[in-house]
Amino acid sequence: MLLPLLLLLLFLVCCFIGIPVGFCIGFTTWVAFLLLDGKMIVLAQKLFSGVNSFSYLCIPLFVLCAEIMTRGKLINKIVEFCNVLIGHVKGGLGYVNVLGSMVFAGISGSASADMASLGLIMADTMTAAGYNRRFSVTLSAASATIAPLIPPSTIMIIFASAAGGVSIGKMFAGGLLPGVVYGAAQIAICAYYARKYDFPSTGRRASFKEIWSTFKTSAVVLALPVIIFGSIVTGICTATEAGSLAVCYALIVTFAQKRMNGKDLFRCLVNTARLTSSVTFIVATACAMGWVVSALQIPQKLAIFCLEFITTPIMFLMFVNVLLLIVGCLLDGAPAVLLLAPILCPVAAQYGIDPIHFGIVMCMNLTIGLITPPIGILLFVASNVTGTKLSELYKSVWPFVVTAIVVLLVVTYIPATVTFIPNLMK
Repeated sequence: MLLPLLLLLLFLVCCFIGIPVGFCIGFTTWVAFLLLDGKMIVLAQKLFSGVNSFSYLCIPLFVLCAEIMTRGKLINKIVEFCNVLIGHVKGGLGYVNVLGSMVFAGISGSASADMASLGLIMADTMTAAGYNRRFSVTLSAASATIAPLIPPSTIMIIFASAAGGVSIGKMFAGGLLPGVVYGAAQIAICAYYARKYDFPSTGRRASFKEIWSTFKTSAVVLALPVIIFGSIVTGICTATEAGSLAVCYALIVTFAQKRMNGKDLFRCLVNTARLTSSVTFIVATACAMGWVVSALQIPQKLAIFCLEFITTPIMFLMFVNVLLLIVGCLLDGAPAVLLLAPILCPVAAQYGIDPIHFGIVMCMNLTIGLITPPIGILLFVASNVTGTKLSELYKSVWPFVVTAIVVLLVVTYIPATVTFIPNLMK
């Protein structure tokens, strides 16, 4: 056990001194190969085979779709429609923030993309309407964490590939209901603060004619999440094909409405390549680390430990929740899933836990870590794009973290919240 602990310590030291996560994983893997007398040709093979997966093609496609919709400023249509529906309610812009994130989640699948685009728009809009700036930014960051739960989701794609044999389509279906419940919980927080601090409304209730008019202009945007999820659930498309369909649809809409030109499209492609290359590098190094994990027999040792000291699935899930909440505070979701899924999934199978259920629990755990101090990667993003002090966000985010943990426990111990929709799929 000494070597695994030393490698873990080396990895944590690299992270804390500010080395990017992909390089931390790669350096630790290289050191492990040297200590275990592994051949460098095997390391090269593992790096290549790790990314040689058709499933990962989903990631650049969904990222490109979100980039096109954002640069074409079509996400403003989401805000307009939600505002017409519920903007007249006290604190209505808070509800609009959460609902907008739930809709945009069905396009981007990325919490950081949600915060940097829709989150920034909503934070500025709420502040201009008289809402507390700190609350506006905190709510934008918290609502952005819905994105990895509502399909399509980058972290779900990575889990499905890392776990092996798990359907991406069923993972998407499994995350839908927990994502809606999580969004409803955040709306409840908004309602509480609206009454407590007497937040304003945007004015009178919109007439049916106004709602219908706004819906017609927003329908092309609102239809995209339905197209993505519907084509996967009905079996018309695989997740990768749905990503291609989404990109084609986004291009047709933005160019038809003259919201984008060739230069804008080039910038979208560059941003997509930059983000995808970062994710792919992490995937490659993490898969090489998988060889080290197997060589050290860590999954087998963890299984023996759990089966000896953790007697029930309930206790095991509690152990996993605590472990992942800690890891989620320190690591981004993608590397955490790539490192831990191959270790934990075989153990979960020993307890008879449904892999789709376990995957959603794991993804939700790591998503909560995005807004949990002392690190909270998404809080850094929110601070950078809005200019709000990080210390203020640390103070105001705790009600959202506690609420998220409550929803996590519901999802963990009521498996039907995850498995109901996937079980309806063919």
